[in-house]
Amino acid sequence: MSEEKTAGKRIKVLVVDDSRVARQLLAHLLEADPEIAVVGTVGDGREALDFVRQKKPDVVLMDIQMPGLDGFETTRQIMETEPLPIIICSAATEMKEMVTTFRVMEAGAVACVEKPVSRAHPQFDALATELVQSVKLMSEVKVVRRWKRVKKSLVVGLEQKPVEAAPRLVGIGASTGGPPVLQTVLSGLPKNFPLPILVVQHISHGFLPGLVEWLNQTTGMQIHIAGHGMEPLAGHVYFAPDDLHLGVGRGGRITLSREEPENGLRPAVSFLFRSLAEVCGPYALGVLLTGMGRDGADELKQMKDAGAVTIAQDRETSVVHGMPGEAILIGGATHILGADKIAGMLGALAARKPFNHEH
Repeated sequence: MSEEKTAGKRIKVLVVDDSRVARQLLAHLLEADPEIAVVGTVGDGREALDFVRQKKPDVVLMDIQMPGLDGFETTRQIMETEPLPIIICSAATEMKEMVTTFRVMEAGAVACVEKPVSRAHPQFDALATELVQSVKLMSEVKVVRRWKRVKKSLVVGLEQKPVEAAPRLVGIGASTGGPPVLQTVLSGLPKNFPLPILVVQHISHGFLPGLVEWLNQTTGMQIHIAGHGMEPLAGHVYFAPDDLHLGVGRGGRITLSREEPENGLRPAVSFLFRSLAEVCGPYALGVLLTGMGRDGADELKQMKDAGAVTIAQDRETSVVHGMPGEAILIGGATHILGADKIAGMLGALAARKPFNHEH
């Protein structure tokens, strides 16, 4: 009986890695879950392309560094021809390889997880669990050909009332599919963007430095991992560190917190947006991007109710429209915009002259 016949309703996964040992280990870890069937393991990008065209797996687990066609080029070609959820599985510890991970996400991969390489690794069980969970979650993602190919996106302004408060701070929340959208938004901002930006991006533990470095290289903005007590500077971007909530204190300085996870997450977008609503009121801008679940949706509405202008990413350009979709549903978005339109809106809103120059 072939592997495909036994797969039944299980999630069909293709494992792509140039190491035979790694392929066997990953296949073993995935097959241990009754909901997953590994329908193929291949050692390079060309084989992966052939397999995807012929067998149509549900998810591809992809290494980056491979001889011949690497993970970046393989992902790009799959997403242009047979789009499906691709998860980057990398043991990247070097910055250069971590930066490459985000180039692959720009090409269309939906998530990145750290490769469990050895049972001797102290985090082996946790990494194995995250791998399995990522495959299950991403199998539900309905990908389309890369959204950058969308010719134009609709700009929906739900409320056109004039707003007199000049913003002082931008908060952005993102999850699944977020890194390439953040790259699009941040690289589209004017070079002299006059506001600090605080960001919560849900991402696998350990990948944040690579994301920050990639954005530093590709956006023209100055990107940092936030530190407690930092004074946020205009035109700089501050990311919530691994396992710490990010907020803003009464004096306008960055606060980091180990308070309980919200929506099962730390950092949580909800924590950041609630902090902006309470501390900045109408002097903040809130942006909720692509992501699974509803983290930040209620709090985006809280920001809007406090007088802030809020933006939710539209369905057409979102990999997963969970978080922004939930915010739109409850009336939390002042504007619904495509990924390619958000930077222009932020630039226009930030350029507003303060109503009262004394404040």
